[in-house]
Amino acid sequence: MLVVNQVSKQFHDKKKGAIDALKSVSFEVNQGEIFGLLGPNGAGKTTLLRIMATIMQPTAGTIQVNGYDVATQAAGVRRSIGFLSGNTRLYKKLTPVETLRFFGSFYDIPKNVLEERIEAILTSLDMHEFKDRIVEKLSTGQVQKTSIARCMIHDPAVYILDEPTLGLDILTSRTIIDFIKQEKAAGKTIIFSTHYMEEADSLCDRIALIHQGAIVQAGSLEELKAATGKTNIRDIFLWYIDGGAGDSHAL
Repeated sequence: MLVVNQVSKQFHDKKKGAIDALKSVSFEVNQGEIFGLLGPNGAGKTTLLRIMATIMQPTAGTIQVNGYDVATQAAGVRRSIGFLSGNTRLYKKLTPVETLRFFGSFYDIPKNVLEERIEAILTSLDMHEFKDRIVEKLSTGQVQKTSIARCMIHDPAVYILDEPTLGLDILTSRTIIDFIKQEKAAGKTIIFSTHYMEEADSLCDRIALIHQGAIVQAGSLEELKAATGKTNIRDIFLWYIDGGAGDSHAL
């Protein structure tokens, strides 16, 4: 479903010179799997997700999403994904319903199907209370729900979510987590980044630990526990970062 092969990304800074944001990153994500990218701010998570979503191009390496190459078949990738980023912006004068109709128009969805899908999404994300309120009048959590609804409108095969619960209250976070579980149950593939250790622990089938642009380890929580002798994801991450594993590798 998603194959990342030796992906590197280098930026150039006038003062610092070349900066390696990603260093030969490789992993695969299977259909129906929740795959977490776990690491601190600046680890390379957002850069990697933006390359997956065709917003950036890799300096080296390849990524295939749902059989499409991000560099040469970007249109196919975009039809296959729902992408949520902290930089996602909505039109502030539209309501959530108008937003969904607007984005639905890009995918040639028949009107009756689109309206049925909008109603299902509003119910799934508990949005009926504010569906006709303009975006600029919405709370942070309501805006995040609307952003996720926008990602769902074309029924994508793959969700790419960058810190989807960042800054949200506990009730809105629960709605987002329930949405992720629901889409997994429907056979969708979800790749998401987080620095919330417990969130990754409870949601992910597999986790990739990323630090300074490199994958230091990847596997299921059970595999990571067995490899390190640690019992929680926070201690596992610190064990690898502190050099307890010796050479990094992927399970």
